[in-house]
Amino acid sequence: MPDVRSLFDLSGQTAIVTGGSRGLGAEIAEGLAEAGAAVFLVARRNEWLAPLAEQMKKRGFRCEGSVCDVTQPHQVKQALAEALRSFGRVDILVNNAGITWGAPAERMPIEKWRAVLEVNLTGTFLFSQSVGRHMIERGCGSIINVSSVSGLKGSTHTEGVAGYAASKAGVMGLTRELAARWGRHGIRVNAIAPAFFPSRMTEKILAQVQQQYEVTVPLRRVGRSGEIKGTALFLASAASSYITGQTIVVDGGATIV
Repeated sequence: MPDVRSLFDLSGQTAIVTGGSRGLGAEIAEGLAEAGAAVFLVARRNEWLAPLAEQMKKRGFRCEGSVCDVTQPHQVKQALAEALRSFGRVDILVNNAGITWGAPAERMPIEKWRAVLEVNLTGTFLFSQSVGRHMIERGCGSIINVSSVSGLKGSTHTEGVAGYAASKAGVMGLTRELAARWGRHGIRVNAIAPAFFPSRMTEKILAQVQQQYEVTVPLRRVGRSGEIKGTALFLASAASSYITGQTIVVDGGATIV
């Protein structure tokens, strides 16, 4: 029977993290690297990607990156090819890239609705499809999709996130379907559904609703830096080797009340 430390050890493995240049993506990438994985960061803007990659290298981590629009199949394939050239294999995929657009549903511009679904859901599918082929050939792998509690329940705290909520519910459905189909190939597919964590995406919303929101949460606060990477490490590692098709909610208890 393996000991606990070996269950969480990712030495010799490689992870791709999309949306990995800042926020939760950067935190997850850091956690996987701390556990021994080589990390390949994917992001839309090099202005955040390059400095983070350099920072991680200075800490002694194996890290490379690629600018990539996750909605573009040819760019997704190119990013995978670069990751394979850099590290030779991909064991872990974290689909974290995501955007939102705030507008009441009755006034949501269709192009904004489509943009949110393209990044959050289609981008998750495209990377899963591309990396999934590689994992099928190898007969193993762990895919972690970052969803949201917005995909589980409606919200009275935020207005105008219909596209975001629909896309994140879709991510959970996709997680279950890929887990059901790819389990026979040794591939596990799970999701993380965070509630509010401070980030560039949430800063404007939190400025308006944080005080009201925290009153309703059993732990009486929003998430803190460092409280996602442990969950990601668990799902990436052998510690969760018999878990697939599941969504782990990280929300301070917000969805139980």
